[in-house]
Amino acid sequence: MNRYANGCCVALLGAALSLAAACAYAQMPAWEKELYEAAKKEKQFTVYSAHYNTEGMANLCAAFDKKYPGVKCNFVRTTAQVAFQRLQQDLQANTAVASVFSSTDVSHYPDLKKRGLLLQYRPNNLGKMVDSLKQYNDAENFYWVTSAALMLITYNNALVAEKDAPKNWPDLLDPRWKGKVSIGHPAFSGYVGTWVVLMRKLYGWQYFDKLEKNQPQIGRSVNDTVTMLNAKERWVAAGPEGTTLQSRDKGNPLSVVYPTDGSLLMVSPSSVQKNAPAPNAGKLFIEFLLDKEAAEVQVRDHAMSVIKGIKPAPGAKPVEEIKLVRPTEEEITKGIPEVKEQFRNTFGV
Repeated sequence: MNRYANGCCVALLGAALSLAAACAYAQMPAWEKELYEAAKKEKQFTVYSAHYNTEGMANLCAAFDKKYPGVKCNFVRTTAQVAFQRLQQDLQANTAVASVFSSTDVSHYPDLKKRGLLLQYRPNNLGKMVDSLKQYNDAENFYWVTSAALMLITYNNALVAEKDAPKNWPDLLDPRWKGKVSIGHPAFSGYVGTWVVLMRKLYGWQYFDKLEKNQPQIGRSVNDTVTMLNAKERWVAAGPEGTTLQSRDKGNPLSVVYPTDGSLLMVSPSSVQKNAPAPNAGKLFIEFLLDKEAAEVQVRDHAMSVIKGIKPAPGAKPVEEIKLVRPTEEEITKGIPEVKEQFRNTFGV
């Protein structure tokens, strides 16, 4: 192809993309156009996120950038407690970086709300949310569920046969798993903090006294368990459904077990910060997280859809077939600070 023809192709492609963007813009309701125009003046925004692994968060930002050209989505992906510490450091330094804060530890939000650090906003897309998840939103519209996922039992199926895999949470205490269990740390991970609160509620702290005797390998993030299973450093784990199945899709020999005593339902909120450098872009990102484009990305990455009408990923177990368990927000808010100290005392880390 000559240079002239190549240039024509590029021009035509650019025109097609511009036409597609114009069509998408024309189909936006008035509120979305107004918010998008305001966000374009801010140009970019940053999300502090613990909701997903790095790949999942990058996929979401890429989908946002495609839907809303001219507004750049930046993110810092880390564990829930580290994200919260970073936000606190920003506040102490009077430096606003994050416009959106997305944590897996719901206890962060009542504290931020009480201190007047969150922006009150009622998302226009709130009606699209799965009805059963609406109970976990803030009643006064300071934070909303934007991610839902499961924590369950995971294992390396090259090392453990399906018939031998743990079937419930107490099975991880069996002495045959000594030196073979992987878990995260509640002082870093909101997933793990909530799981520890749940295990204490169901079985008392003796659950962890017994687990300590199995000498588990303790990472930080719940996602560290996936790395440990892939490396064959550990055989079984208390791990995340989504990241584990993502890893399986890449050819790693990982499997999940939905415990007979219940898979932990993780609902993770997001908020727009009151001192947000880009408040309109932050609001637009919340709207995006409550719409189909984000839900489709989340489902492809093996998270649950928080909005109605999105089919689960191929091979995923329908949520209505899974026994779900979850502590109350009050139990989590009160319990996570307590279990952090108990965990350190029991495991010495």
